[in-house]
Amino acid sequence: MPGVDSTLRSAEWDVVLRDGSTAHVKLYLESFGNPRTFGRLARHVGRTKPIVAIKAGRSTAGRRAAGSHTGAIASSDVLVDGLFRQAGIVRVNTLEEMFDVAALLAHQPAPAGPRLGILTNAGGAGILAADRAESHGLQVPVVSDATRETLHNLLPAAATVGNPVDLLASASAEHYESALELLLADPVIDSVLAIFVPPIVTDPTAVATAIASAACASSGKPVATVFMRAADTPRELGAIPCYRFPEAAALAIARATAYGEWRRRPQPGSETPLAINRARLRSIVDRALEGGGGWLSPDDSQTVLQACGISTLQSATVSTESEAVEHAEAIGFPVAVKAVGPELLHKSEVGGVHLGLSDRNAVSAASCDLRRRLGDKLTGLLVQRMAPAGVELLVGLVDDDLFGPVVVCGPGGTMVELLGPPAARLLPLTDTDVDDLLREMPGRALLTGHRGQPPADEPALRRLLHQVSALADCCPEILELDLNPVRVHAHGLSILDVRMRVGRQAPPSGSRRIAY
Repeated sequence: MPGVDSTLRSAEWDVVLRDGSTAHVKLYLESFGNPRTFGRLARHVGRTKPIVAIKAGRSTAGRRAAGSHTGAIASSDVLVDGLFRQAGIVRVNTLEEMFDVAALLAHQPAPAGPRLGILTNAGGAGILAADRAESHGLQVPVVSDATRETLHNLLPAAATVGNPVDLLASASAEHYESALELLLADPVIDSVLAIFVPPIVTDPTAVATAIASAACASSGKPVATVFMRAADTPRELGAIPCYRFPEAAALAIARATAYGEWRRRPQPGSETPLAINRARLRSIVDRALEGGGGWLSPDDSQTVLQACGISTLQSATVSTESEAVEHAEAIGFPVAVKAVGPELLHKSEVGGVHLGLSDRNAVSAASCDLRRRLGDKLTGLLVQRMAPAGVELLVGLVDDDLFGPVVVCGPGGTMVELLGPPAARLLPLTDTDVDDLLREMPGRALLTGHRGQPPADEPALRRLLHQVSALADCCPEILELDLNPVRVHAHGLSILDVRMRVGRQAPPSGSRRIAY
């Protein structure tokens, strides 16, 4: 459906939803007018009509061109990705891929699962399809014993009947029809890709007719084809999409499978209700706003977290080395001593952290070292109980100029730069959003136990994400929150460092409707 952009109004989306002649929506986007409204309406439409979108301006040059062309402000691609996933929008990377995916979703049902059957008369083409399929989340399982036995009796002895099913170059149209019927009837297969590389001895028209016949007789599983030839798509295929190359077909099936999975999920409910001490929370934030806002002190940041039920490691901010020793003894060894100062937001980068201090002398020496090296930048010392071992993550909140409050979750500590950007979701978070955040974040396998380590306490992490979402809802003046690292143990979690910035929210920017 050409001409649709991200600033469609509710009434226009409603027309799309009710229009019986519109099977799906294609979007080319450079900017967003109101991302939250866009996401809400797209989620509603996407339940019945798939939306396939390409977002331009991902590269530096692309963002520069998009900005000069539309006057739009480029936003983080991570946030765009999170918005699309929440709304069930099928994101593609090229215009060619957009039409490939749309052709499948417009004419075939969305796959009921990720298990792909591949039928081919050329082994290499089948392998390329399998590689692309598995690299995009699909499975290529071995077909059932009954299917393999029947295929053995049907095909020449040299044929491969595991999956991909290689019919060999001598395969006839009858071989294609019978084998495709078997794959579509196999309970371990959710969708089928039939590949045909025209040999001299087989008529492509007859093969297309056979594929269409088997597909029409199937139980509603989607079928896609590849005819690797210079001629046009065989008309005999009818509504079955046809691609020139196996990689493109496999990718289209993967995108359609992800959309089908999203549509089968239950509608997201409301946020998990949490008990919050609003008076205590507002007293800290309002006092900071009266002073012009900015970064809160460690003690005030911890008070805000505690008002939302987020527990922090026992700690105290002190001014002198002797006070650091005194509080270390009160907290109990071992402890960490960290530098505090408005310019010391990234403590590890300036050597502002001493860990595992086990006695008075070690605390005193660490405090003196920080004072000597950091000088006037140091305004205090944070003495903190050492946390048990666990998986270190980043949980953050940022008030984006365009997207509004966004929660991010990903690898923490020194691993942030190594494993890639965190996953992101727009607020408020539902249980489904939290599930998606944890599934998509880099380093996801670390939570399940790695090299003999016990699994991390995912319920505790889920609760923390809901608490951060509730905090943003109660106090929109929190412009930035950085819990890094959050160390998730086998039982519970510890927040090792917190940074929090408050300020008055800027008024929403005007519409960014694309104008030419």
